[in-house]
Amino acid sequence: MPSIIQYKDHDRFLLAVDCIIFGFDGERLKALFIKRGFEPETGKWSLMGGFAKKTESVEAAAARILKQLTGLDNIYMEQIGCFGDVDRDPGGRVVSIAYFALIKIADYSEEIMKEHNAKWFTIDKIPALIFDHKKMVLLAKERLQQKVANHPIGFELLPEKFTLRQLQNLYEAIYGNELDKRNFTRKILSLGILHKLNEKEKTSSRKGSYYFVFDEKRYKKLESEGVKFI
Repeated sequence: MPSIIQYKDHDRFLLAVDCIIFGFDGERLKALFIKRGFEPETGKWSLMGGFAKKTESVEAAAARILKQLTGLDNIYMEQIGCFGDVDRDPGGRVVSIAYFALIKIADYSEEIMKEHNAKWFTIDKIPALIFDHKKMVLLAKERLQQKVANHPIGFELLPEKFTLRQLQNLYEAIYGNELDKRNFTRKILSLGILHKLNEKEKTSSRKGSYYFVFDEKRYKKLESEGVKFI
């Protein structure tokens, strides 16, 4: 009979979680990076991340790391892939599971940013990153584009109330293309996920634009079912 494979006969290595955190400033899609505070690559730009503990799942590790580094709970996050090149981390044999996360920039406090030496960068002007982190960011952007085409997760990046112009700006920032205003407005209103408020945003024009909020029940239904947005 063939011998039974023993766990102890195999190599052990570290499991990391790296998080690509996206935000939206009303005009541009941004990603959050930190200055690495330890070797290897001290002082260089890095994704937010950390190591998974043996007592937690990978998803729990991602949630913990996001909470630790942003101070925020219940962040939308989604796993995008595994990065396991043998020499990806000069510090040792490390396999990383990457997640993208969506937060509102206004919710991320200046105090926590300073504590972790963090900074927002526009997605088309990201700095040089350590290891294979740029590859993770590019994959995360691609997955975000795919996801928002069929699921209303883009609202995770917007303030509670927003104008149709702000919503269109968000989609244009994610895709890097201009969208036809009339077609976009007609499509988004036809989904029945927005409620128009009797309140206007008047800083961008004298006439002002009405604010909208999303219908949470309808929003959650479409989020789970998926629908063609763009």
